[in-house]
Amino acid sequence: MAEVTTTNEILSGNAPRTNELRRFMRVFLGRKVVLVGVIIILVLIITALFAPQIAPHDPIKQNLRIALQSPSSEHLLGTDPLGRDILSRIIYGSRVSLAVGFIAVGVGGVLGMTLGLLAGYFGRIVDLLIMRFIDAMMAIPPLMLALVLGVSLGGGLNNVMIALGISLLPTYARLMRGQVLAVKQADYVKAGKVVGCSDFRIMFRHVFPNCLPPLIVLVTLNLGVAILSEASLSFLGLGISPPGAAWGAMVYDGYTYLMTNPLLSFAPGICIMLVVLAFNIVGDGLRDVLDPRLRGTI
Repeated sequence: MAEVTTTNEILSGNAPRTNELRRFMRVFLGRKVVLVGVIIILVLIITALFAPQIAPHDPIKQNLRIALQSPSSEHLLGTDPLGRDILSRIIYGSRVSLAVGFIAVGVGGVLGMTLGLLAGYFGRIVDLLIMRFIDAMMAIPPLMLALVLGVSLGGGLNNVMIALGISLLPTYARLMRGQVLAVKQADYVKAGKVVGCSDFRIMFRHVFPNCLPPLIVLVTLNLGVAILSEASLSFLGLGISPPGAAWGAMVYDGYTYLMTNPLLSFAPGICIMLVVLAFNIVGDGLRDVLDPRLRGTI
């Protein structure tokens, strides 16, 4: 009876999907460090979504009478030079980091994948023009490119997200192009051309989905890169405008007090380190799931 049930499940298509999900969870969560990374990211998301309910104080309210106060029961991480609660500003700063990470990666991913898909699929002059443009962008370090674009656009959080997205564009374009060059030689792509499918249908229905696994890993890794880059730009004064809370700006505000009140810089700096590390760990775990040939090499 068990064999009949198993056969029926296989014929219905339920068993393969169940087995694939079990394999994903087993491999992805097979290392405890990946589980730790997932927990850190979940904590970040929950903190960002429920910041008004979690933060004990108003993050922008100033009270100079309690400026540079040491940690206490009222202010668990103390206060900054303007008397604002450090913990509350860190909690609200998670919103900026999360928004920048997803929007910047979204902008870079959509533009880069589109350009890489067009270059790899059509080849010839299209490939030449697009890839020479990408090569020119890659000649400039990503953070430097984001800095130049951020200054050119005028600073501010929205412009920083656009600048970071553009700076991440080349990595997606080159990876997508390489994947497309391999996938477009498959028999199902050639069959689609024979039966008269349009290029648009072949690209987005058959080629693009089969190029996604390594790009998903790149997206996860670039989330950490975007958050770290935003912190760097905020440190340089190009991020969110005062009195808004951003981790990079908080590190800058506290670096002159490192000897007397190190928590001003250390607390947001540790948050940046943990979040970036978590995204890299999760990206490594996804790589293990999506590319078994590399499993355990990093």
